[in-house]
Amino acid sequence: MPKDTTTKTATLYRIVMTDHMCPYGLKSKDLLERNGYIVKDRHLTSRDAVYTFKAKHDVKSTPQTFVDDERIGGYEDLAKHLGVGVKSKDETTYQPVIALFAVAALMAVAVTWVSLGTVFAGRTIEWFISISMVLLGLQKLKDLESFATMFLNYDLLAQRWVRYGYVYPFAETGAGLLMMAGVLTWLSAPVALVVAGIGTVSVFKAVYIEGRELRCACVGGNNNVPLGFVSLTENLMMVGMAIWMLTKALGFVG
Repeated sequence: MPKDTTTKTATLYRIVMTDHMCPYGLKSKDLLERNGYIVKDRHLTSRDAVYTFKAKHDVKSTPQTFVDDERIGGYEDLAKHLGVGVKSKDETTYQPVIALFAVAALMAVAVTWVSLGTVFAGRTIEWFISISMVLLGLQKLKDLESFATMFLNYDLLAQRWVRYGYVYPFAETGAGLLMMAGVLTWLSAPVALVVAGIGTVSVFKAVYIEGRELRCACVGGNNNVPLGFVSLTENLMMVGMAIWMLTKALGFVG
């Protein structure tokens, strides 16, 4: 539980220069104020001031917070002291995927409204999946090298043909764009079906047969989304969308 800090004061030393203002200093100040502290805000306005402060208090970084003459430490130390959770950079999270799919759903509704004058129609689901494909592809394209490297951990085709890891994001994004527009289905649907089919088998083998614990490359490299349900869902959505678009193109459904 957070400590009762209603009547307490804290002294915060943080970098505030004309060419740089430490973001963690601002976060520390905000955290203290939100927890009832009166903050004595001490600015370190030059490099010499920073070096002098570090040497005096034998610390390697700023900001530094002091409460009752006791040094608490930097932002993460302060958050811990106040009982406020701070996520570790290595902590598993589904937040990027939840945010992406939520935005994709809202965009699908927006497109439906603009195009059809209603908030939901048969095409809303098509737009949701195709928009999701584009957004997922964009995440991969932001750092193609990191994605391709992470992808090699589990994708069966990429492990045989390394360059496939660099092709996949373009294939996913391109297929999604074409499906959004409802054009060139003869191209977009087979491409999506092939890449998603390989992806489905790869994820299922790595996670559910071999039991490996890996990070998912579905939202690009350098993330902590676990490989498993999310990536499997991404691929199954693409497979379903590809089959649906093909059946529409061939006239089996209206």
